[in-house]
Amino acid sequence: MGCILLILDGISDRAYKSLGDRTPLQAANTPYLDELASRGANGLMHAWHSGQALTSENAHFTLFGYQHSDFPGRGYLEAIGAKIKLKPSDVAILARIVSARPDGYRLILEKNWPKATPDEVNTLIEEIASFKSNQMKIKFIPVSTTQGILVIEGRGSPYITDSNPITEGRALIEPQAWAKEKDNPWAVDTAMALKQYLLWSHQKLDTHPININRKKKGLLPLNAIATQRAGQHKEVESFHAKWDLKGISISSGIIYHGLSRFLGLEVYAVKDSENPGNDLFDRLKLALSLLSDYDFIHVHTKTPDEASHTKNVATKKSVIEKIDNGLGKIFDDLVADDNKLLVVTSDHSTPCSEPLIHSGEPVPIMAIGRDMRRDGIMHFNEIDCAGGALGFIHGKYFMYFILNALDRIKLSGLMDMPEDQPFWPGKEKPLNITDRL
Repeated sequence: MGCILLILDGISDRAYKSLGDRTPLQAANTPYLDELASRGANGLMHAWHSGQALTSENAHFTLFGYQHSDFPGRGYLEAIGAKIKLKPSDVAILARIVSARPDGYRLILEKNWPKATPDEVNTLIEEIASFKSNQMKIKFIPVSTTQGILVIEGRGSPYITDSNPITEGRALIEPQAWAKEKDNPWAVDTAMALKQYLLWSHQKLDTHPININRKKKGLLPLNAIATQRAGQHKEVESFHAKWDLKGISISSGIIYHGLSRFLGLEVYAVKDSENPGNDLFDRLKLALSLLSDYDFIHVHTKTPDEASHTKNVATKKSVIEKIDNGLGKIFDDLVADDNKLLVVTSDHSTPCSEPLIHSGEPVPIMAIGRDMRRDGIMHFNEIDCAGGALGFIHGKYFMYFILNALDRIKLSGLMDMPEDQPFWPGKEKPLNITDRL
């Protein structure tokens, strides 16, 4: 029996007066999600600590059974997701060309996503593509539109602060070493090298003919680089070795491709279309076809999260209904037999209200499978699922929940291997009766 884990990214939310004090998921017409909920066990889950707002990559990392101390940083994961070749010593940082305006000695972030033509962006990137500072070399490698990865080669450290304040109207931040790394010369040198690059790139971009022309036309210049989430390679146990499950991710974002490659899951890269329901149908159809080859299939859709970031509750409600419609197209196949585990949940909550990007409320979770308890919950949402049989699941125990539901959990106290692994049966060493006494 294998597991399909469907992550509806950011589908959980807060309650809004415009929806009758309901969440978008509560207010949406979701007959197929509700029918699934009625066939199994439901509950709430938080990938880390209740109240803690998590990024998708941190939430997934924890749900897949890993410690935060082993997290290599989003910059690193996106780099390998984009198939950028990195040496173990390289530092990778998310970077973005933004629009900024001077305010005394400061640069104020005016637009995080300034609009420009591809030719404009490509020409500007060429101007700031390479920079040297002492023993460090910094490269800007484009990924999409105005986004890229900064790769710092040399004796770099990922323990540096972001320069992107995220919120428009706030000043860009000076890179510094983390407080606990203040005596680490690598971190201090990396922060200084990045600061020099940011100052140099602003000078180059602000005086470039493209931006001079844009200012004359009343357009915002693309004149600064904003960075965040530095990362560097770390050694971790593979997902297969840790849980004895052969895994694959069916997802569209390079962060999920990078995370999967880092943990040793295979990747089936898909693309998003204008119809999230059709996308989900295609991904679940593929997942069902792969159940004979994989024990753990991660299926992901980003569209609820993206709808949340529009800060429009009607938009999010509509997207949720489109997703449910796509689920309906494959519903009969999903429930045709119970020789599989289907888990539907989210990685984090994403509010439609300002000012938070993500928020710390728990998310609903449902599980359907052979011998799974049925709790009588009739609706899949943040409120109804709270009364279900699963109770509250902490993310660090999520993979134990999966192993248990798959009849793969080891009885505590058994030692069939030198290491106390969580799965059963272990890769035990048979007693060799031909060995001489």
